[in-house]
Order: sequence, then C-alpha cells, then structure tokens
Amino acid sequence: MVTRLLLLADTHVPVRARELPVQVWRAVDAADVVVHAGDWVTVDLLDAVEDRAARLVGVAGNNDGPELHARLPEVATTTIEGLRLAVVHETGGKDGRERRADAAYPDTDVLVFGHSHIPWDTVSPAGMRLLNPGSPTDRRRQPVCTYLTATVDGGTLRDVELVPVERVPAER
Repeated sequence: MVTRLLLLADTHVPVRARELPVQVWRAVDAADVVVHAGDWVTVDLLDAVEDRAARLVGVAGNNDGPELHARLPEVATTTIEGLRLAVVHETGGKDGRERRADAAYPDTDVLVFGHSHIPWDTVSPAGMRLLNPGSPTDRRRQPVCTYLTATVDGGTLRDVELVPVERVPAER
C-alpha cells in the first residue's frame, strides 16, 4: 500500500493569509495523511483541516495560542507503514540542525518541522530525513510559497516534492 502525505507548516491563517489557497485544500483532499508542523494561528483552521483530512498529525507552534496548545502537542510521533515520523515546530538554527535532531529524536526516520518558512531537505549523520515544507501563505525570503508532498511505500519515504503555491483567487 502507498500512503500519500501532505506536509504543511506555518499557515498563519488569518494573519498572513485570510484562508488557505484552493490548491492547498485540494492537496488536503488528495492526501491520506496531512502533517502540519505548527503555526496554525487559529483554531478555526485546525477544525477545518481536521474535518477535511483523512488523517491529521499536527503540532502547535510558537504563534499558536492556548486553545491550540491545549489540543495539539509540541511533538507528535507516529508510524506510517513502518516509517517512524516525528513532527515539531522548531529545531533551532540551521547550523548543527542534523546533529541536534539525531540526539533529540533517535528513533525517527523522518522529522518534519517548520518555523523558518524556508524549505529544507537534508539527511542527518544517523540517516534521518529532515523536511521543512516552507509556508503555503508567507514566503518570507523565498521566491514562492510552498508545501511538500511525498509517499510512504513499504516503510520508505519516496517522491518528496516541493510544490510551489500558485496565486489564484479563492473559489467561493
């Protein structure tokens, strides 16, 4: 069985965008598992994603208030087809990130994180894949807003793709 993943972080709705782009909602609908690495900002967005996602694995971020922190952990772990996945909002600065991740998450195959709004895809010395999908609503210093898609097949992460978000008007 192949499991389709959608990796999101730093959606910042309604602060950076009034709503998620239609393209992102379509990706939510297509995914078997939606992973969100924090900074939702509003409980309304969490509720909407929970309602539409087949399965959600999410954490709270530094811009999420008490209501979101009450419903979401700071670190989430799950196993998808034998792949050990951890999700966290912040990992600290980029220098030494892989070594810190190895120490903090020793039983993890893939670590999904956010906070910087900067896409990241590296492998730690221990072989852990570190992924940051960027932000689908706030590109900061990046050329475009982004998210990641991937598949899990037989316990192996495959087909990791950084997807640019097209700027189109929302559907009504």
